[in-house]
Amino acid sequence: MTNLSIQEISSQLESDNLRDRMVALANLRHVSNEEAVPLIKKVLDDESLQLRSMAVFALGVKPTEECYSILVKILESDPDYGIRADAAGALGYLGDIRAFEPLSRAFYEDTDWLVRFSAAVSLGNIKDPRAHDVLIQALNSEEVVIQQAAIAALGEIKDIESVDHILRFVQSEDWLVRQRLAEALGNLPSAKTISALKYLEKDNHSHVCEAARISLKRLEQAS
Repeated sequence: MTNLSIQEISSQLESDNLRDRMVALANLRHVSNEEAVPLIKKVLDDESLQLRSMAVFALGVKPTEECYSILVKILESDPDYGIRADAAGALGYLGDIRAFEPLSRAFYEDTDWLVRFSAAVSLGNIKDPRAHDVLIQALNSEEVVIQQAAIAALGEIKDIESVDHILRFVQSEDWLVRQRLAEALGNLPSAKTISALKYLEKDNHSHVCEAARISLKRLEQAS
């Protein structure tokens, strides 16, 4: 695929053909953030949810000063839960700690599990220790994927105080939960962490064993 010029991208984003608009949006990866964002904004209200989703994601990877406020507005007000979830995810890519409050609100107030999942993941990505309370609450979710996201995020924010809370998942029936636990513990040095990882190293799922081995090695090197 040849790279399009700014003028060609701008023109193609107005095409009646969805494929043309998607190709144009994909071409923005070769364009500077400052030039890309005004073009991304052209399709934020597109009739195609798939294109809107791509555009929201693009705001997270092409950050300029205005991306944060645009994404917060989408997270708080878009009628489509998938687009709200995309906005939560894109805020995590921005890595802006101002996102702590809108992401926390989304976790507590949004009725859709996918949005709450994305908010939990992004709270880990922005690495703000204030996320402790939200993520501990997320551990009690009925949705297993939200439990997985919360465990991973607590590891990302290096929340040592969470160790007792997450160790209850050491015998979870879901191997992905156990894998996330093994990965997170690699960022959470404590006496209980080491014994839990040695237990997980003998897990009956190879991915969990491997994650536990890697985390034990990381903790050994860090000490």
